[in-house]
Amino acid sequence: MKIIEYTEEWKEKWDNFVLESNNGTIFHLQKFFDYHPKDRFSFNHLIFLNKDNIVAVLPGSRIGDLFESPIGSSYGSIVTKDVKFAEAMEMISTLTEYGKKSGIKELLLTSAPRVYEKHPNENLDFAMLWQGFTYDLHYISSAIKLYPDQDIISRFQPTVRRNIRKSLRNSDIRVEMNERYNQFYPILLENKARHDVKPTHSLEELIKLKELLPENILLFMVYYKDEPIAGSCMFICNKQVALCFYNMLRYEFEKFKPIHRIMYEVVKWATESGFKYVDIGVSQDTKADNPMTPSMNLIDFKEKFDAKTVMRNTLKKTL
Repeated sequence: MKIIEYTEEWKEKWDNFVLESNNGTIFHLQKFFDYHPKDRFSFNHLIFLNKDNIVAVLPGSRIGDLFESPIGSSYGSIVTKDVKFAEAMEMISTLTEYGKKSGIKELLLTSAPRVYEKHPNENLDFAMLWQGFTYDLHYISSAIKLYPDQDIISRFQPTVRRNIRKSLRNSDIRVEMNERYNQFYPILLENKARHDVKPTHSLEELIKLKELLPENILLFMVYYKDEPIAGSCMFICNKQVALCFYNMLRYEFEKFKPIHRIMYEVVKWATESGFKYVDIGVSQDTKADNPMTPSMNLIDFKEKFDAKTVMRNTLKKTL
């Protein structure tokens, strides 16, 4: 097994491998990275080859002596098929040797939560820990397990159930899937400003992502008498998980509980579409000094929809 640096000629094979992999997501696709301006990052993606066949890919960037994955996306680390233990061990030893020969002093890898895998497989994690990696950070995410044969509303907490049913009876409120990002984004900006943060993507970048990955970026909008009052921008990460990347609402319409309605519609759509989970994203207190600090209110809100904790883990190794 050997490692080579990614070049454009590998783009199609890279993306096909990610799509066929056990743990890959849209955040690992070269097509996803294309939304970034050319001068924003200096990527240093790596390809693991065995007899000239791709057996793993590792998106990321070399920042001085540090190799970090992901850069410019939510999830990174090593993407594999349903890897056997011996092969996982060889991948990590090959990466370690490559790092030493390349002058890398530290590896920092953040993978997608376990629910993103087609087949739960911790061979890679054990191989990394056995060969000297340690946990650096844990982020708390919340994911809703989807059950096709179970009534959706009955899973939610009583107050949420009442609010959804009231919304469904209100003929002035409707939900639709559309591409009106120009309606969605200004409200998202206002919501983020309340917490002194900005969206990860600009409006132009969000539209570009929709152009690059039209089947993977979806927008749900809630309207009250044709007035946009809430929305959810969904990233279809792989065949297992649909991710609520952005949720927003206009607070002057909060009495209609449009976020409760949009969550119901998203979970209903994802269930009917055959996904296994809806990921509602991380719940950290962005104002705390410790980046792992949980946002108790946000976690409590997500649990009202029967969401459970899944962790996004970062592993590091000093070479």
